[in-house]
Amino acid sequence: MTTHSPVRNRRDVLAGLAIAGGAACLPSPLLAGASARVHNGADDPHRRDWQWLAGSWNVEHRRLKERLAGSNDWQSFPGKSNLWLAMDGLGTIDDNLIGLPGGPYRAAGIRAFDPDSQRWAIWWLDGRDPTELGSPVIGSFAGDSGAFSGDDMLRGHPVKAQLRWSDIHGAHPHWEQAFSPDDGKTWETNWAMDFSRTAVTPTPFPPAEPAAPRDWDFLVGSWAVRHRRLKHRLVGNSEWEEFAGTLVNRPLLGGMANVGDNMMGFPAGAYRGLGLRAYDATTGLWLSWWLDGRDPLSFSTPMRGRFADGIATMTGEDSQDGKPILVRVIWSRITPNSARWEQASSADRGATWETNWISDFSRRA
Repeated sequence: MTTHSPVRNRRDVLAGLAIAGGAACLPSPLLAGASARVHNGADDPHRRDWQWLAGSWNVEHRRLKERLAGSNDWQSFPGKSNLWLAMDGLGTIDDNLIGLPGGPYRAAGIRAFDPDSQRWAIWWLDGRDPTELGSPVIGSFAGDSGAFSGDDMLRGHPVKAQLRWSDIHGAHPHWEQAFSPDDGKTWETNWAMDFSRTAVTPTPFPPAEPAAPRDWDFLVGSWAVRHRRLKHRLVGNSEWEEFAGTLVNRPLLGGMANVGDNMMGFPAGAYRGLGLRAYDATTGLWLSWWLDGRDPLSFSTPMRGRFADGIATMTGEDSQDGKPILVRVIWSRITPNSARWEQASSADRGATWETNWISDFSRRA
């Protein structure tokens, strides 16, 4: 369960594409005419890498009470997990209830496969601190097991983290986490989980207590999306292009977060991405991140905002042609079966705005 890492500039990651809703605002179309790798997951065997974990599970946890402290005092406690496949199998979304003795908490995991490196990246969103995404662990499968590693922090000190799956096609898949304080010379296993399937089809967990904000309840479900965007922005362009998309949006963390699986039907070729949105109870703001399926090893810098009078306004910083700009997203016209999303950019710190993307949502289910 990893800690924090920097995220890329939205321009670097998004390369001009938009999120069709989901758990994040649409990214800014900074490079609307740029070439980009478009990958079709339908013909990639790695889209089956996590099929064995799709569904609902009971989880038996066993964790060292103190990590990297010479402790041999283990705690045992129960948990539950739901996992959905996403991005046509090249991504996953999981929602977790973890019954720690000191008090239960919720957490979510996001996984994405990078066809270029042939590796998976895994992020962890801790419901106790939903303002930060954890550093990803990165790795792959071989046979009946998988190994993933990355950097972490423990008590303010950097450590190496290693996650291992075994017996993944058996009745009780097994997961272990180990930390190394000496750059991999020695390792201490500090957490283990054994999974027992309860259902083939995952079902969202009950709402959180105390009750989560219901701001995004309207977006849960399946949607058809009609997009219209400027081909070039902040240059006085008035040429618009239109294309279709889809969205499947699911609640996480008992409603304190949600995630969207998006398909964008660009003329150059369809691509997929994940949007993640989480509520910060301390500030009353929603944070939203985007994971671009063409560059799936890093999330974008989050946008922040809130609802007022039935309209959501999210803002964030970006750059274009090496110059800083602001990006604003507005959700409006919200009904049980429809909604509108609009994106605008400003090159003068908000004195003027140019609307460059409009998406209309129609509910399918």
